[in-house]
Amino acid sequence: MMRMKQFIVALFLIFGLQSTFGQTYKFKTSGFSVLEKNEKGKWGKWSDLSLVNILVSLDTDKSRIVVYSQIIQLFEIVTYQPIEENDTDIVYSFTCIDNEGVDCTVSIVTRKKQDNRKQLYINYGNRIINYNIFNMP
Repeated sequence: MMRMKQFIVALFLIFGLQSTFGQTYKFKTSGFSVLEKNEKGKWGKWSDLSLVNILVSLDTDKSRIVVYSQIIQLFEIVTYQPIEENDTDIVYSFTCIDNEGVDCTVSIVTRKKQDNRKQLYINYGNRIINYNIFNMP
């Protein structure tokens, strides 16, 4: 009987832990743009869209986001923020620390009224980097 209880507990743990494992989502970029605050603290204009073709990975198992640009950008996810949804957008935001130890917010935005176009925003407070992204199969 004791062996049966141990077996049931082991099965419960195996199946319970299996559902807690995260997933990896892969995206490709098609372009990026940057917005910065000026000396007076006012937002400037978005830079011209630069065409780029790089890989972005969201790994919920390792709690990190990696942008495989020329200089790899690694973002450790500290907090998974609640999903925000309205008539035009679905926003998945993450409070992160980049590979230089700087706090930032990384958001994946789906534009509902633009054929579900996706964008990745990296917000440092005084500068925002925007990547146009699409899901990889």
